[in-house]
Amino acid sequence: MALTSNKVPSLRLIPTTGTLLNPSKSLSLPRVSFSLSSAASHKLTTSRKVIAMAVEGSRDLEMSNLTALSPLDGRYWGKVKDLASSMSEFGLIYFRVLVEIKWLIKLSKIPEVSEVPSFSKEAEVYLQGIIDGFSMDDALEVKKIERVTNHDVKAVEYFLKQKCESHPEIAKVLEFFHFACTSEDINNLSHGLMLQEALSSVVLPAMDDLIKSISLMAKEFAYVPMLSRTHGQPASPTTLGKEMAIFAVRLSEERRYLSETKIKGKFAGAVGNYNAHISAYPNIDWPHVAQEFVTSLGLTFNPYVTQIEPHDYMARLFNTISQFNNVLIDFDRDIWSYISLGYFKQITKAGEIGSSTMPHKVNPIDFENSEGNLGKANAELTFLSMKLPISRMQRDLTDSTVLRNMGGALGHSLLAYKSAIQGIRKLQVNEARLKEDLDQTWEVLAEPIQTVMRRYGVPEPYEKLKELTRGRAVNEESIREFIKGLDLPAEAKSQLFKLTPHTYVGAAAALALAVDEALHL
Repeated sequence: MALTSNKVPSLRLIPTTGTLLNPSKSLSLPRVSFSLSSAASHKLTTSRKVIAMAVEGSRDLEMSNLTALSPLDGRYWGKVKDLASSMSEFGLIYFRVLVEIKWLIKLSKIPEVSEVPSFSKEAEVYLQGIIDGFSMDDALEVKKIERVTNHDVKAVEYFLKQKCESHPEIAKVLEFFHFACTSEDINNLSHGLMLQEALSSVVLPAMDDLIKSISLMAKEFAYVPMLSRTHGQPASPTTLGKEMAIFAVRLSEERRYLSETKIKGKFAGAVGNYNAHISAYPNIDWPHVAQEFVTSLGLTFNPYVTQIEPHDYMARLFNTISQFNNVLIDFDRDIWSYISLGYFKQITKAGEIGSSTMPHKVNPIDFENSEGNLGKANAELTFLSMKLPISRMQRDLTDSTVLRNMGGALGHSLLAYKSAIQGIRKLQVNEARLKEDLDQTWEVLAEPIQTVMRRYGVPEPYEKLKELTRGRAVNEESIREFIKGLDLPAEAKSQLFKLTPHTYVGAAAALALAVDEALHL
């Protein structure tokens, strides 16, 4: 995500009087790891892009598909599984582990926190190894601990203490895991990292593939004339490519807004004031430390928070995805309509069934599937964007369970993008049908004729063409006869005689061919 500078308050902290208190199924998922990209930030990468069931193709997998409550985890798993490494419960636990370890390492680099000396290279490698080697067995161990603690974040802390108690150097500072943190300090950063990884590795690339597929249609069909339909009725001709270019550009603009959304994080303690931090180490500029830590993870620091990061950025992000989806719904419905009109044929594979009872039919199922999933996604995205920014006073817990549903909203979106791309690959233009409609609608030339009449001062041009065309059969002969009787310069008449519904397309072809220049990719 693009980052912009944030002004963070720098506090001059004065020690207070009195005593200061010191705080106290067999599934193979990809390992997600950090790689250093600069002195101040990290970039999330995945070492494996494909999540595979260990028994893929077996009876066990088929049974799990049949018993899944959500079709995303059953019927459609193969199309959305790339999201699982970041947006699943496994992903959430993984990122919690990452944040807790990175915070302990950060504490070791603060000179004033003398109780946590700088770690040796070997100790840092050991801690990083817990992140890089995090496995399904590790996640299951965290869940086992959670069954006792009944607290998911505390379970991660205990898991890390168990992992490190045998290491002589780290064992001395185990109580500094989760130091001065509220659970939401860990959770909000984990959710931000989950979204960042899902967007950069899965969602944005899928959006790009979709936009590129539509832009290729724009260029391929740039010169294919097509009858426009405004209000469902014949209107001035366009080209098929230019209409596709419109969708490519619209989608790319929403994609750009999404990529520019700043994913934010907080790390300010129980109510956003660094209360616990200051009680233990009053001379440290904790807002500055928090900013350094949050930005080192590749997130944007939010200095003004309650117990939670208020999720306003999430609302913007989900609203942007929803708007991208709205544009795609418009595309899906238009393609559906063009297929209905016969402008497109659909290429099928041998053995595929178009309709269970009507052998002649090939249903536009990919675009219908896309539209249906976009509606489901947008219902969830709208709820997320409306609910998440609202939390009673310094926080309530209603966001916690809601945030666990982000993967579903992104999953249905991803499924829709892939369905639309699949549908596009099956399309074949039926130029004969497009030509037939144009040949039967010579009345669309009423617009250019009356416009030229206006230029040369012919009285009542609109009214004359209205009388000629409205409610009457119009063909090439009647149009040419009308032009012949006009009091126009010979050159103007000659140009009008050259017009046909096939050639009256304005700059449509040029706009379609230039689509790449307008895309925001």
